[in-house]
Amino acid sequence: MGTKVYKAIFMLIGIFSLGYMIYGIGVEDLWLNIQKTGIWFVPVIGSWLVIYILNAFAFKAVIHEPGHPRTDLSFLSVLKLTISGYAINYITPFVALGGEPYRIMELKPRLGIHKATSSVLLYSLMHMFSHVVFWVVSIGLILAVIPVNSIMLAGCGLMLAISLLLGFWFIRVYKKGFTVSTVNLLSRVPLIGKKAKIFAREKEETLHEIDNQIRIFYADRRSRFYSSLVLEFVARVVGCLEIYFTAFAIGLDMSLTEALIVSSASSLFANLIFFFPMQLGTREGGLALALKSVGLPAAGGIFIGVVMRIREIVWIMIGLALMGKKGVAQHEGPVEKDGELSYAHQSAESKRRVW
Repeated sequence: MGTKVYKAIFMLIGIFSLGYMIYGIGVEDLWLNIQKTGIWFVPVIGSWLVIYILNAFAFKAVIHEPGHPRTDLSFLSVLKLTISGYAINYITPFVALGGEPYRIMELKPRLGIHKATSSVLLYSLMHMFSHVVFWVVSIGLILAVIPVNSIMLAGCGLMLAISLLLGFWFIRVYKKGFTVSTVNLLSRVPLIGKKAKIFAREKEETLHEIDNQIRIFYADRRSRFYSSLVLEFVARVVGCLEIYFTAFAIGLDMSLTEALIVSSASSLFANLIFFFPMQLGTREGGLALALKSVGLPAAGGIFIGVVMRIREIVWIMIGLALMGKKGVAQHEGPVEKDGELSYAHQSAESKRRVW
């Protein structure tokens, strides 16, 4: 009953936010921009179906563990969670703080709270880690393709420094865990520190178990780790097609390489200012700067940004509709009585590696 109530709350928030977004842009402006994009709006929407399919395969690789049949979820149920989770993330101010709790609640009846939480955290980390890899690859393309001046060279240096720092942090998280250190850090923050300490004491066993599963994924399931990373990276590359198709619709002479550079540079700018709902204003600014850097009119960034918002609205509607469907546990059959997965089979050698 609790899960159903929370799902209803998420849906109500989503419907309200979606209505506000449509009202803010204006129905007439939405329709005019769709008409201006023309037939190219279809591949823009379709490219994101491909992206979500790749995301779902990556998420499934994280969830599934050989020897644990309960973790072998159907692809369609994982795809549903993927799309609906991202739909919620689109409408929440802070990235990944809306869809992730929803995914955990959906997976919990099937996998138990430890496995559900660690799987969602691992996938979110992988999704962000692939972004860092994408930025590093883009830096190489920028230096190889675009004549760079001192300002662009400094920008590439900043992007590389941020990417390397984040990459180091991600590897450290995969080796040592995430939840215990995060709660310990929060316990030192004024106002919330006391509550964080109480939470750490009460949930100590749960936090250590979640961190242990994160370490196991990197130490013992390395092939799935890399397959998930590759799938997420490919999804990032496919995402460039949205910019390419939109640019083609308005007559911009943009190559696929330039689309990749524009996507990478604009996403870095938007993620540096990540707390705006739907990245209001930051995306258009990032697109304009990125287009100018490759020698294209900066004004095209406004139109591309609007088309991207329309695409988001379409997929938000699809995601909210999928939230009304049966949950993962209902699709996959009855769950084990205790709802948790046992890791007693883990070898002593494996435990030494992950600890």
